[in-house]
Amino acid sequence: MIIENPTTPLTEIFDPLFSEKQIKVFIKREDLTDDFISGNKFYKLKYNLIEAEKLGYKTLLTFGGAFSNHIHATAAAGKKYGIKTIGVIRGEEHLPLNPTLNSAQENGMTLEYLDRKSYRNKYDETLIKKLKEKFGNFYLVPEGGSNELAIKGVAEIIPAINTQFNFICSACGTGGTLAGLILGLDSKSFALGFSALKGGNFLYQNIKKLLSEYQKENLTNWQINLDYHFGGYAKVNNELIEFCNEFYIKHKIEIEPIYTGKMFYGIYELIKNDFFPKHSSIIAVHTGGLQGLNGLKFRKLINK
Repeated sequence: MIIENPTTPLTEIFDPLFSEKQIKVFIKREDLTDDFISGNKFYKLKYNLIEAEKLGYKTLLTFGGAFSNHIHATAAAGKKYGIKTIGVIRGEEHLPLNPTLNSAQENGMTLEYLDRKSYRNKYDETLIKKLKEKFGNFYLVPEGGSNELAIKGVAEIIPAINTQFNFICSACGTGGTLAGLILGLDSKSFALGFSALKGGNFLYQNIKKLLSEYQKENLTNWQINLDYHFGGYAKVNNELIEFCNEFYIKHKIEIEPIYTGKMFYGIYELIKNDFFPKHSSIIAVHTGGLQGLNGLKFRKLINK
C-alpha cells in the first residue's frame, strides 16, 4: 500500500492585532488533506494502514465517542484503502444515528457499542479477547489514533512547511498530533499545544511516552496550554461559537469549536497578552474535524 501525502497550502492571515504586536500568523491547511480523512487523522492513520496491510490484517478495529473525528476518518480510510473497519463506540446505540456514525456506517464500518463503565477499561485483555472472538483477528488502533506510527505520520507535516517559523501550534485531544509535530521539529522551533479537555495535565505523560518510542522524550521545546478548554471536551459556549463565526467572516476559513476553535481563541489571547515575542512567526495547524460541526448541529449546540 502506498499512501501519498497531500499538498496543502500555508496561508497567512491578517488582523490589526497581529500588526500591533508585530506577529505573523500562518495556517497550515491540513483541513484540506481529504474530504473525509481529514487533517491530522490522515497522518495518524497513514502508517497504521500500511502496517496493517504489511502484517496481513484484513480488519482494523478502533475506539471512539459517538461524534468522534477519528471514527469518522477511520471508516472513510477503510473504504478508500480496502480494509474492513470496526468502531467500538462509547455508550448505547441511539437511533436515528447521528451524522458522524451514519457516515461511518455508510462507509462500511461495523459499529459495536460499549457501556461507559466498560469503555473506561477498553484495552483490558479480557475485553480485547471477547472482541476477537466476535469479529476475528484485527489490527488495533487506539482511541484518537495516537500511537508511535501516528506520530511518525504527523511528523511529516513539518518538512512540508516552506517558511521559517518560531512557533507551531496544535489543538490537543490525546496528544498524538502534538507529539508528531515535536518529533518532526527535533529541537528546531517551539511546539505549543492547546488542550481541548479540562484537566489536560495527563497529556504531558502521553506525549513523553509517545516520544520515548523514538528516544525523544527529553525534548524540551514544547508546552501545553491548559487554559482554553471552555469547560472540557466538547463543551462550548456562546463566546467561543461567536469567535468561530467571526473567524470565518474575517478569514474565510471554517473552524469548529471542539478543537481548532479553542486553539485559535487561545492563540489570539496569547498574542494579546504578549506571550509571543515581537517578530515571532506562528504556524497554526488546522487539524480538520469540520465534520464535528454537523454533530453540534445535531445536538442543537449551534444553529449555523
